[in-house]
Amino acid sequence: MGDRYWLWVGARLLAGVVIIAWALSYLGTGSGEKEFQKTLQAMKQVRSFRVASTSNPGMQHSETLWEVDCDHDLLHHQWHVVVTSSNPPTEMTRDEITVAGREYDRQSDGAWTSPKYASRGSGSAKWYCGTLAQGTDSNLLPQIATMIQRGIIQKGDKKTVNGVRCREWLVAMRGAPSGLEHDTVCLGLADHLPYEMTVDWEHAHATFSDYNTPIHIDVPEAALQSTSANDGSR
Repeated sequence: MGDRYWLWVGARLLAGVVIIAWALSYLGTGSGEKEFQKTLQAMKQVRSFRVASTSNPGMQHSETLWEVDCDHDLLHHQWHVVVTSSNPPTEMTRDEITVAGREYDRQSDGAWTSPKYASRGSGSAKWYCGTLAQGTDSNLLPQIATMIQRGIIQKGDKKTVNGVRCREWLVAMRGAPSGLEHDTVCLGLADHLPYEMTVDWEHAHATFSDYNTPIHIDVPEAALQSTSANDGSR
């Protein structure tokens, strides 16, 4: 009886150790945080990328495209939203390109115009890449720095996103209107860069692609003329 009792106790203790080790492997710094630190370092080297996202927060649906080319300081942003709370639903569309910090908006007739009070610098391609190079969240790519600081990171399964093998990570942190936000981020197995992200409370899904590859952006004629004029005045 005594031997059986101690064998039972030993088995329970061993099972407890296994469970604790498993939990630490998922939640501890040995797995998730270290992997996210690698991602933070990898994003510092990013010079171009594309982001395509959809979200359905509340009574609206939005689709967004970002194209970023830091070497040529080009930023392309397309945005389409449908507000379903009105009858009939209201649709809004925006298409803008920022060239060397100068914003150009596409009008309904297809022409490009530069707003009189368009912002310069902040929001440009170089600004976004400069922010990434400092290891700071850019709000275009996943907020990896914030997730490291505030998130509970859990290891998920491997998957393929747009032909790239990546591992999904589950991140829980405060930030949603109801309190706790649940995100997923799929990080490339080879380069540690993010390729997919979801945010539960926004019903949002984003994919990230074309890292450090040439991205073709049709620059408005007005921007080309402005650039030539600036070059000639130097």
